[in-house]
Amino acid sequence: MRGCVWELLQGCLRSRRAYFSVDGSRCRFGCLSDSYGSSGKIRGCCPSVGTPSCSRSMASATSCAVLSEALPKDKDNLASDMLIDSFGRFHNYLRISLTERCNLRCHYCMPAEGVELTPNSQLLSHAEIVRLANLFVTSGVDKIRLTGGEPTIRKDIEDICLSLSNLKGLKTLAMTTNGIILTKKLPKLKECGVNAINISLDTLVPAKFEFMTRRKGHERVMGSMDAAIELGYNPVKINCVVMRGLNDDEICDFVEMTREKPINVRFIEFMPFDGNVWNVKKLVPYVEMLDRVRQRFKNVQRLKDHPADTAKNFIVEGHCGTVSFITSMTEHFCAGCNRLRLLADGNFKVCLFGPSEVSLRDPIRAGVDDLGLKEIIGAAVCIDSGPSLFSLELVDISCRRIAFTMRCMQHHLQGILHTESAVRACILHNVRMSCCRIYHGDVETNV
Repeated sequence: MRGCVWELLQGCLRSRRAYFSVDGSRCRFGCLSDSYGSSGKIRGCCPSVGTPSCSRSMASATSCAVLSEALPKDKDNLASDMLIDSFGRFHNYLRISLTERCNLRCHYCMPAEGVELTPNSQLLSHAEIVRLANLFVTSGVDKIRLTGGEPTIRKDIEDICLSLSNLKGLKTLAMTTNGIILTKKLPKLKECGVNAINISLDTLVPAKFEFMTRRKGHERVMGSMDAAIELGYNPVKINCVVMRGLNDDEICDFVEMTREKPINVRFIEFMPFDGNVWNVKKLVPYVEMLDRVRQRFKNVQRLKDHPADTAKNFIVEGHCGTVSFITSMTEHFCAGCNRLRLLADGNFKVCLFGPSEVSLRDPIRAGVDDLGLKEIIGAAVCIDSGPSLFSLELVDISCRRIAFTMRCMQHHLQGILHTESAVRACILHNVRMSCCRIYHGDVETNV
C-alpha cells in the first residue's frame, strides 16, 4: 500500500508542482525554514498539517480563503507574519500543555501503567510559559487553551492563569479538564481569568466511567459540570470520545442533557494515538452518530460554523444547549486549522499528527532574546511546503486515513472497491483533492 501511495504522490507532484507554489509577496510572510532547517534547530520535515483538502460537503467546508477573516486588520503588523504558514493559514489559537501528569488512565489516551514523565526540571516554568505566551499574543494569537495531562493538578495553575489573562490582546483563556478536582478550583480560576471550560466526560454511567478511566470519580465530574453552569459558563463544553461497543449507546442520552442545560456536547471520533491500541472497528463515523441523533430527535438543525471550527455544530429545536461532532478521522479539517501547540517540555508543534517539533525551552535557557525566539517560531510555522510535504511520516498518516475511507466505502457500497484499479483511483482522487493553489484572499481547488 505504501509503495502504491508513494508512486502516486510523486506523480502528482511532478504534474502539479505549480499548485504548491506560494507567492510570498501576496501572502505577506517570510519563510525562515531554509536557514533554521539547515542549522538543525527544527526536527522533522513535515509542515504544519497534512495536505489541505476539500470537504465532502462543499456547503460546510472551511478553507484558507475564509480564514482570511482572522488576519489582523493592521496590514503593517509584520509580527503577525510569524503565525502565517505556507498554506496561507493564520494561526491565532495556541494550546499550552501545563503538565504531562494526569489523575485518570483513560483507555484511549494512556496505558494503565502511565507514561514515562519528563523530569520537572525540563518542564517549562511559570515565567517561561508566560514569556512564550506573550510572544504569541503580541503576534496575533487571541485564544489560549490550557491542557495537560490534567492542567488542574499543576500547583501554580491559578498564578499562571492570572498572568496569561493579563496579556494585552488575549480574548479567550480556555481550559480542557477531566473535572475530577475542578469543582473546588473553578471559582478561583474564574477570578483569574479563565472564561471558557471544556470537560471531558465519555459516559453517564458511573460503573462504565470507572472501567474507561481506571479510576473512580464520575460524580465529581458531574458536579464540576453543574458548578461551571452555576458560575455562568455558557456553554459548558462536554468532550465525549465515542467508541463502538463501549459508549456509543449513550449518544442520545448525552444529547438529552442539552434539553435543559446550556452545554455543548461534542462527540469526538476515536483517533489513533501512541499506546491507545486504536482499532477501526471501534470508530463510529460522524454520519452514523448524526443519523442516530436524528432518528431519536426531530428538527435537528445545522448551525453556522466558524471558519476555523473543528466541529460541525447542530441544535435540537427546543433545546437549551447544542450538539457538535469533531470528525478527525472521516472528514478532517486541516484546511481550516488555526491551532498551534506548546508542550509541557517546551517543544512546539504546529500539527497534532505531525512528527515535527522544535524546542523553545532550550533557546530560552541558552539566552536567546525574544526576536530570536520569534524567528524560530516563524520558521516552524512557515516551513517549506514543497516536496518535503510528502515525507514517509505523512504517507503513513495518509495510508491510515485512506485505509479507513476504503473500509467505510466497502461497508456502504459492497464490492465497489474490490479491484486494484478502483483502489488506485480512490487514492489518486484523495491526493488530487488535496492539491490547492493559495491566493491572497481566495483558494482555487484543482481536481
